Amino acid sequence: MIAAGGRGPFNPRKTIMSMRNIYVGVARLGLHIPEARSLKAKRSQTRSLVERLRSRHQVMVLETDHQDLHQRADFAICAVSTDVVDVEARLQRVSDTIERNWTGYILDWDVEVHQV
Repeated sequence: MIAAGGRGPFNPRKTIMSMRNIYVGVARLGLHIPEARSLKAKRSQTRSLVERLRSRHQVMVLETDHQDLHQRADFAICAVSTDVVDVEARLQRVSDTIERNWTGYILDWDVEVHQV
């Protein structure tokens, strides 16, 4: 079998052996928004935080629970790297940014790092 681009035979064993470790860090964030009286108010409060995290820290952020509640929001924040220290440091900087910029209550912050 020829590899893509015509660079010779495809060797899956060599490809797997030459791959570096990949680390995926996932932080679960729970927020309480006491002043939100509607979903629109909730969205306006959380949107600026989410955009700030995405742009400053190159992480993926998605709302994972409580989409139908006005005063609660749960997010998953994901960082990927070939260096476990980079993943941990990036998620720590995300945590620091949240603590500095979030005016509501931080209910949960749980971080897990997995090697893929």
